[in-house]
Amino acid sequence: MRPAFYALAPGGWRDYVTLIHLPYTAWHLSYVVIGACLAPHVPGWRLVLTVVAFFLGLGVGAHALDELNGRPLQTRIPTGVLVALAAGSLAGASAIGIAVAVTHDLWLLAFVAFGAFIAVAYNLELFGGLFHNPFWLAAGWGAFPVLTAYFAMADRITGEAVLTALFAALLIRAQQVLSTPVRDVRRRTISVTGTIERRDGTSVPIGPETLTGPPETALRFMAAASVSLAAALLVLRFV
Repeated sequence: MRPAFYALAPGGWRDYVTLIHLPYTAWHLSYVVIGACLAPHVPGWRLVLTVVAFFLGLGVGAHALDELNGRPLQTRIPTGVLVALAAGSLAGASAIGIAVAVTHDLWLLAFVAFGAFIAVAYNLELFGGLFHNPFWLAAGWGAFPVLTAYFAMADRITGEAVLTALFAALLIRAQQVLSTPVRDVRRRTISVTGTIERRDGTSVPIGPETLTGPPETALRFMAAASVSLAAALLVLRFV
């Protein structure tokens, strides 16, 4: 069984596509767009740079660190390449953030520092796993993109930005609740057996797909819904 529903067959370029966690990366980048589009004014160039920075830092860097920590996706990417991807991507994301901060608002440096820190601390489970828990996942992968993007556009944090960050954090928490048992089946379970006995006397065999199918379908719809909302806000702002 593949380690994730979006994982491709191992080997070659497919490992790098798998590494990015495309549905989840698109989901998290949608939070950047949603946060930015809530601001009174949305400079297009600043939005593009913010999306690129989060793609590098979260989509590539954080996921490369996660793969370094136990190979959960079972890729064949050499360790040295993963280290280079993580370091280069996080450095690139930080450089973009620093450049925007220097030219626009130095308070953005606090967001840059937190983003780099949580990506490393969460995925490598530093400090005895202190930052590797549901709260920091929801904060770092849900609330943080919304608040950073909003601040990058508006130079302040408002009540609507905080409420939207809470929406994003709660949705990421729901994602974790659904995906945790799925990962257990896909990555740590040898076999699943049993039957579902119906009241009409019929029985349905239980297999891995019985446990993974419904939550993964829900995750696909949740990711698509968030991306659709982000697309709608882009159309509202720029079309």
